[in-house]
Amino acid sequence: MDIFLHANVLRDFGQSSIADGVKIKVIAHRSDRGIQDSEVLSVASPRSFNTFGYGEMDALDDVALTEIELQPGRIKGFDKANGFGFANVFGKSEDIFVHMDVLRRCGLSGLVAGVGVALRVVEGERGLMAVAILSWEAAQVE
Repeated sequence: MDIFLHANVLRDFGQSSIADGVKIKVIAHRSDRGIQDSEVLSVASPRSFNTFGYGEMDALDDVALTEIELQPGRIKGFDKANGFGFANVFGKSEDIFVHMDVLRRCGLSGLVAGVGVALRVVEGERGLMAVAILSWEAAQVE
């Protein structure tokens, strides 16, 4: 069954986009335009986290990933064409590398500069890198 997902309802959940293949749970209602969502309840990851192809993340399974503390942060910038961007943890100046693969595995398809997020961060060979990213609102529920 197809349900129309309105951008404003998705934004109310704290996301501006979702990746292909992501399962979402919504409250829906029938209208004269068909079935529409009125609230997004959850956005599930489309894939397991253990298939990144990066050394730092290959050792993480889904359980190990959730044991990494969520940290509040803000997106500095994200270039969808290049497939990466950077974030900062609140109160810290170090850049955190954010790769497009991480976004997809977290159910996101892009990020906007200035948006508040929750990050799971590890120290990689080249510095800090996000291994998971959640919308700020979704992290409050977790």
